[in-house]
Amino acid sequence: MKATGIVRRIDELGRVVIPKEIRRTQRIRQGDALEIFTAADGQVVFKKYSPLAELGRLSGLYADVLSRHLDRPVLVCDRDAVVAATGQDRKQLMGQEISEEVSKLLAMRTPYTAPEAISRRLPAFEKSTGTVLCAAPIVAHGDIEGGVLLTGSDQETAPDAETTRAVNIAASFLGKWMEE
Repeated sequence: MKATGIVRRIDELGRVVIPKEIRRTQRIRQGDALEIFTAADGQVVFKKYSPLAELGRLSGLYADVLSRHLDRPVLVCDRDAVVAATGQDRKQLMGQEISEEVSKLLAMRTPYTAPEAISRRLPAFEKSTGTVLCAAPIVAHGDIEGGVLLTGSDQETAPDAETTRAVNIAASFLGKWMEE
């Protein structure tokens, strides 16, 4: 673990404020769930909780089936990073942070299909190349939990209506599964 040099006191209700710098760098937003762990040496660790990461195997299986049907890689992400991926680059994509643009896109709660104009397409990731060709938000209990993404290069054409519909169905299924 990396020491930050920041010290905070616990108030009379047992609360502690996580500094803005840490919230910003770790992409912790108001309303995010945190898991609390304790270590044998007395350390208390806060970790962002991702319900989609808990569905790891199921979301991976659904992404794999969808990928085979569409004959292209499929990604499932939570609000910050890829939690399931298919295709040749899947190992490199796991845990990859999605771009701020994709995060905002998912927060709008509407499906997205890339425009034909290449200059208007959204980057998929913070630190690597790739564009979002199609995205659908995963909504559970009224909250955005993540999304199902098809990514590709700038030169690829936008997905057709059938592909977009399949991505929307995948996102709806995962959202419903999380509610059950």
